[in-house]
Amino acid sequence: MSVINLPSRRESLIIIPAVLIWLLVTCLCVGFRPEHLYIAIALTLLLFATDTTRRLVVALLPFAVFGISYDWMNILPNYEVNPVDIRGLYENEKSLFGIATAAGTLTPNEFFAIHTNKIMDFFAGIFYLCWVPVPILFGLWLYLKRQYKVYLHFSLVFLFVNLLGFAYYYVHPAAPPWYVASHGFDFILGTPGEVAGLGRWDEMTGLNIFHGLYSRNANVFAALPSLHSAYMLIAFIYSLKARCPQWLRVLFAIICMGIWFTAVYTSHHYIIDVMSGILCTLIGYVIFEYGLMKIPSFNRFINSYTRYITSPTSNR
Repeated sequence: MSVINLPSRRESLIIIPAVLIWLLVTCLCVGFRPEHLYIAIALTLLLFATDTTRRLVVALLPFAVFGISYDWMNILPNYEVNPVDIRGLYENEKSLFGIATAAGTLTPNEFFAIHTNKIMDFFAGIFYLCWVPVPILFGLWLYLKRQYKVYLHFSLVFLFVNLLGFAYYYVHPAAPPWYVASHGFDFILGTPGEVAGLGRWDEMTGLNIFHGLYSRNANVFAALPSLHSAYMLIAFIYSLKARCPQWLRVLFAIICMGIWFTAVYTSHHYIIDVMSGILCTLIGYVIFEYGLMKIPSFNRFINSYTRYITSPTSNR
């Protein structure tokens, strides 16, 4: 049973300003939404409620930073930093992966747009609904199973890969395939997010899940690399390191490949984007595990972090 154990003075001096700064910057620079306040209140209550809930929130910080970073990309859109690659990426995709048809050479996205299938539409939606929830649930499962070290490596690599991808979005803004299909090769400021092929799933099920998700897209011109293609691959890699059932690893592999296919099938990404997302994952994993973890000070930080989130009753 959890015992009330308030944060130390040092912890309080970190927690309270951090929550207030996040809330202030978000409200002033991104725009206030009611959920921002709800999240701030819930986090504060959990941080101050018990030692157990505080350890859980601190353990989940990598995912929280990921969410905040994504939201904060609205502060400075990447198309204001560098020109958007629209035509070049399209032409490269057609050159590398073009499909010859009677109507001429088509990109795989264009080919699938005229060769849809209701079964594929259904599973496409299911796979894409997994891209963030499943990795986060896997992380929670690792934490609750007291596999703290594997969990922390997984969550930090998840964050690190995202930050690498976000940084590249600013270096090389890129339009997704649906943008070319809808707007051609001209840059149109203020273009809203688009469900593209995933709209067929919403229509089929009568749900508007993807319409709701993509109406809040932080940046339309962030197709390369495809981080959709990265998340389940990270989960699969760490499922191989964790103590987990074989069926779970197989399931992760299926979802991972399903997301890769869906990204192209629904015109959300080119094959180039998907391959770049896979490469981003592998680069992030190698840098973290075989670079950062070899630095003594970083290794000590990870060990301290692991000790902090570890349940006092666990075998360490």
